[in-house]
Amino acid sequence: MNFRVYILAIAAFVVGMVELIVGGILNLIAEDLRISIGSAGQFITIFSISFALSGPILINVTAKMERKKLYLYTMAVFMISNVIVAFTSSYAAIIAARALSAMSGSVIVVLSVSLAASLVPETHKGRAIGIIYMGISGSLVLGVPLGMMIGNAYGWRAPFLVIAVLSLLAMAGIAMFTKRTAPSPVIPLREQLALLKNGKIISAQLIVLLLLTGHLTLYGYLQPFVESTFQVSPAMMSLVYFLFGIAAVSGGGAGGWIADRFGTKRAILVIVACFSLSMFVVLLTAQISFWVFLIAMMIWSALSWAISPAQQTYLLQLAPDNAETQLSLNSSMLHLGIAMGSIIGSTVIEHSSVSNNPWVGGLIAAAAFGVAAYSLSRGSAPAKEKPASTSSLSAEQL
Repeated sequence: MNFRVYILAIAAFVVGMVELIVGGILNLIAEDLRISIGSAGQFITIFSISFALSGPILINVTAKMERKKLYLYTMAVFMISNVIVAFTSSYAAIIAARALSAMSGSVIVVLSVSLAASLVPETHKGRAIGIIYMGISGSLVLGVPLGMMIGNAYGWRAPFLVIAVLSLLAMAGIAMFTKRTAPSPVIPLREQLALLKNGKIISAQLIVLLLLTGHLTLYGYLQPFVESTFQVSPAMMSLVYFLFGIAAVSGGGAGGWIADRFGTKRAILVIVACFSLSMFVVLLTAQISFWVFLIAMMIWSALSWAISPAQQTYLLQLAPDNAETQLSLNSSMLHLGIAMGSIIGSTVIEHSSVSNNPWVGGLIAAAAFGVAAYSLSRGSAPAKEKPASTSSLSAEQL
């Protein structure tokens, strides 16, 4: 595997850490800023929504910019936004900085995925994308325990300073080891939006939206679910999150191998079906014992990110001339799913009990399977003929 793919994965890991890192330190943030837990929780919501909405727009606006320069500029903005969070006490300023970090991060993630796919032959695209998503998934799930550990030891601002320093290191790696990259051909926004008229493409994008909505319905409230079910200690809760993170990272890598070995269509159907089933298994094993539950939880975690390589490869196959647009839109769907799952999970808890979150999430994931089956059963998306003078991302871009 081209070593530059790993550099891109490291950068994606750093960017992904910032989204959910506040999840384990909401109480520390609320106490320091003298706000409610709900208000502190808006730091996650504003990030997810800003990420989702800004990605496709910014990718279109920056379509003519050389990709390495764009990568470094957006990493610089990302770093500065986290420094602002670390040093300000203004709630409005933190909200604005979180939105800024999400906007810059949305561009970085799309560039990481599309450039990684361009660095390897067709037979290894799934694995290359899987490596990037190992970084992203690892950051999303490890961000909570890392935030808890660093925040409890040095204060809630410390994790953001750590992210700023890691951003500098990632920038150095990109600057030193990557080459200048020509921008992709500019595609008018009208043509990009026209893709959404194709049922096969839009249903493919909805797969990850529904899957992440179902996932976050439980994962966003995993701590209260586990603590109310098993009465575990804070130290054991940190272990639960750590094991969840290890399983998710492993699932991302395994998903790339599965997509390359068995094909994207088969991989999508099997992984989505197993993921939906795993959420019901988590609920059942919670009634047996804590250790059996841990095993089921790790399987659920691995499946939650195993879908990413197959999903991304499928989108590239559907519209290869609109790769960055497709990946950006998919990233937006992912983060909308995070926001929607958080809202649904909160609503379930408010009107019933956190013990109901697993099966509610499982039903939403089952809907994702239905959408996947619909998309995969449709005829091929109409291919747009490319002019001879243009080309998509080339293999020598980095």
